[in-house]
Amino acid sequence: MSWALATAGGKDATLALYRARSQGLEVRWALNVFEGNTGVVRFHGTPRPVLEAHVRALALEPRFDHTHPRGFEEVMDGLLAGLREEGARGVVFGNLHLADIRAWYEERVRGAGLEHREPLWGEDPEAVARDVVREGFTARVISVNLELGDPEWLGRPLDDGLVDEFVAAGIDVCGERGEYHTLVTDGPGFACPVKVQVTGEKEREGHRYLVLADGTPGDD
Repeated sequence: MSWALATAGGKDATLALYRARSQGLEVRWALNVFEGNTGVVRFHGTPRPVLEAHVRALALEPRFDHTHPRGFEEVMDGLLAGLREEGARGVVFGNLHLADIRAWYEERVRGAGLEHREPLWGEDPEAVARDVVREGFTARVISVNLELGDPEWLGRPLDDGLVDEFVAAGIDVCGERGEYHTLVTDGPGFACPVKVQVTGEKEREGHRYLVLADGTPGDD
């Protein structure tokens, strides 16, 4: 039976997919809920076409939906029920250590009759971030929480130098508390790089994020 990955295209979910597949799981679908009034992933700023390009480059079938007027929980429950009807066994997440976040999703996943898997759970955030770099993933900071992070990080590629800056700043190095978010466009498991064009920057809900044009998988 196949699995789904809960993903906004960031480094943690992408590494969790890599780990899950390395452990023999067949991960077929990608799961996400967009804001219906903006068309992007909340706090990440990732537009639906960009995320769709990301997941298809990873040989995943998108199972997306959006909020407004429906609430997030209602939409998520509907997506999980749909996956169960398609024969999914469970959902893979990229959480590390926030027990309340894990519990919220785990309750709904199990309530839908699915299994819940966390390949990165309990690992050191710095080790995870450095593993993303070491494994050869191409990740870029696309959103920064202006209260918790440094706007100078926006747009920078994730490398060991940037991880050093996260450590020096005293934040959760993986941004587990929302200090920053990334988008992965290439690396292990990608059929081809995802082309993404940055058209500007915006601020909303205390975050500064890159404005991304439609991305399509294709050769550079």
